[in-house]
Amino acid sequence: MLSDNRARLRGILDQERIPVLIRTADAGLRIRLPFRATNRAWLKGERRANPKWDRVRRFWTVPKAWFNLMVQQCLATFGSVYVVQPYREQEKCAPACWNALGDECQCSCMGEHHGSQGPAGRWKVVSDSFATRWGEKAVACRLIRMR
Repeated sequence: MLSDNRARLRGILDQERIPVLIRTADAGLRIRLPFRATNRAWLKGERRANPKWDRVRRFWTVPKAWFNLMVQQCLATFGSVYVVQPYREQEKCAPACWNALGDECQCSCMGEHHGSQGPAGRWKVVSDSFATRWGEKAVACRLIRMR
């Protein structure tokens, strides 16, 4: 499954028809656009910051704060845009579930940790009725189309 996701992401990044916005945790917003001689001016518009071109990895970098504007601008010009961003799934459970004796579970873990006396992993216990932990880092990709 992981290799399927990587192959799908590689296909999205390598295609040249639909813009791709890549949100990162630390760097600015990275953008891959279909080639046009006016891309730098199109990205900059009336904004003060200058887009930076990475010749090796073939993407533009602009400030993260431009994200919503770039989505709208890409939709208006190209009709669709891919958004790639990191995420982590959040699991929710509770010590009350872990310490339960019966079989009935009404927790969001759907019984996975029921009666386990405390599941493995790094859980943050907030109260007797709520604990949470974050899953592994992953990358999500979605296609947004003009409505």
